[in-house]
Amino acid sequence: MTDYPKLLPEITPLHEPFWEALRQHEFKLQKCAGCGRFRYIPTEICQFCHSLDAEWTAVSGRGEIYTFTIVRRAPTPAYQEETPYAIVHVTLPEGVRVISTLVDCPVEDVRIGMPVELVYDDVTPDWTLFRFRPV
Repeated sequence: MTDYPKLLPEITPLHEPFWEALRQHEFKLQKCAGCGRFRYIPTEICQFCHSLDAEWTAVSGRGEIYTFTIVRRAPTPAYQEETPYAIVHVTLPEGVRVISTLVDCPVEDVRIGMPVELVYDDVTPDWTLFRFRPV
């Protein structure tokens, strides 16, 4: 258990390599061994070629904002002091989009197409989350 007051995901065996890589400050995604496409969120079967084989491959974590939303009303009291904040969908060069929060940027400055990079947020000794910040 953790004393972290915010929401944390439930980790399944399929997702464990992703979270373990984050704990090591590496950003790894599933890469299909059949067609070479990246998959996010991890799946057991490739949606493109239906291969069951995949490798966990390190990626740069750089990308650009595809779209975003500004949260002005916290979903729970634990998030209240952070509002307003931006949730961003980031397109990575590997062809996938990932979702997280944007840090180190006033919400008024968030723009579609803004280049961003991944940063690691060690929220507890056992949990590392990823965020994005402007490049």
